[in-house]
Amino acid sequence: MLKKRLIFTLLYSEGHFMLSRNFRLQKVGDLQWLKSNYNFSHISFSIDELIVLDVTRGERNAEAFCEALKSLTDGCFVPIAAGGGVRTTDQARILLRSGADKVVVNTPLFENETLIEELASEFGQQCVVGSVDIKRDIDGEYQVWSDSGHQCEGGSAAQSIAEVIQQPVGEIYLNSMDRDGTGQGYDLHLLDLLPKVMPKPVILAGGVGNAIHLAEGIADHRVDAVATAHLFNFVGDGLKQARQSLIERGVDLPVWDIQLLEQHLWTNKTAQCLPA
Repeated sequence: MLKKRLIFTLLYSEGHFMLSRNFRLQKVGDLQWLKSNYNFSHISFSIDELIVLDVTRGERNAEAFCEALKSLTDGCFVPIAAGGGVRTTDQARILLRSGADKVVVNTPLFENETLIEELASEFGQQCVVGSVDIKRDIDGEYQVWSDSGHQCEGGSAAQSIAEVIQQPVGEIYLNSMDRDGTGQGYDLHLLDLLPKVMPKPVILAGGVGNAIHLAEGIADHRVDAVATAHLFNFVGDGLKQARQSLIERGVDLPVWDIQLLEQHLWTNKTAQCLPA
């Protein structure tokens, strides 16, 4: 049985990292701010995966995003998924060459299934993460949205999810737009939209305000990983404390030998500084 995972999601836009509340963005700080508050060579001891998404609303600067991605991934030993505006295999390849291990896709799931097939063929199905954003309409019915929350796909959310699952993606990132950035906890009813027999891992996102919310999400047998993008709740040793809290609650997370990992990182860093 695979262990559960704790994931940290970073939202990037035009050189800055953002907070999001119901998909409305608020600028927090640039790369230097982020690195001064989050040492990713050490924060990776507290998470199992890092997701970095370019959520720029206008024209994206792919080169700048990739440079930020390279900087973040330096010394970070956990798997990294990156996405935002991926429309071609070449764009995905550039992300992978910039330090990503997986590519996150959203809009092409609904507009260009051929691209999803090409990505899976080129890089492997396990390398493709299907991101599905969901919110309730005025009648309380769930709807799937794409294009950074601007395009409603219509029809049944359960049917849309079922169609995504049939595509060659390795896992599903299931995100609540209603709970996004609210700190009110996950919308666990989203999980009822999944088929009874779920053939692919599910990452649940949207709404985390504290470690209790993480525990509530990961306790559901349909959830393989929980994600949080709330920057301020996890500044300092917040993620370390959250992970420890989950382990103490009996959540089956990987347990790292922190001292050994720190020694490994230090040895590698020292070797890089030595003259050839």
